[in-house]
Amino acid sequence: MAEKEAWSYAKKSGLDMVTVLPALVVGPMLQKTTNASSLALIKLLKEGYEELENKKRFLVDVRDVAEALLLVYERPEAEGRYLCAAHTVKSEDLVAMLKKHYPNYYYPKCFTDMMEDTSFSSEKLQKLGWQYRPLEETLVDAVESYKQKGFLD
Repeated sequence: MAEKEAWSYAKKSGLDMVTVLPALVVGPMLQKTTNASSLALIKLLKEGYEELENKKRFLVDVRDVAEALLLVYERPEAEGRYLCAAHTVKSEDLVAMLKKHYPNYYYPKCFTDMMEDTSFSSEKLQKLGWQYRPLEETLVDAVESYKQKGFLD
């Protein structure tokens, strides 16, 4: 809704506007409190869910979002909306990656498969030169950050 209003205002006032629409943002944290996106990963590590829907997760590193924002600001040819989703991963695969590096947390034991037809593409952003980090790097940096801040105690 806010984006729609911003586009309307930009059109009326002749403002040159570009938006970056990130997926679930994860990665190392600067702040001392959790936010909704970091909480999603923290709960996955700590809650000990018996069962979890094995749905697609669309993720992007917070540092890659910052780089995308700078990129669209600096490139005069940037226009319109840019989806910013670096990785698409099923819940079970995400848990497997986390378990590989952090085996001692309370991970879901069972995954319920789901039929999904959702996809995102950051191709438009990549055509401007945007690149992103490997998912494992993002996850490890995120978990290490959470540990440092005491969120996983």
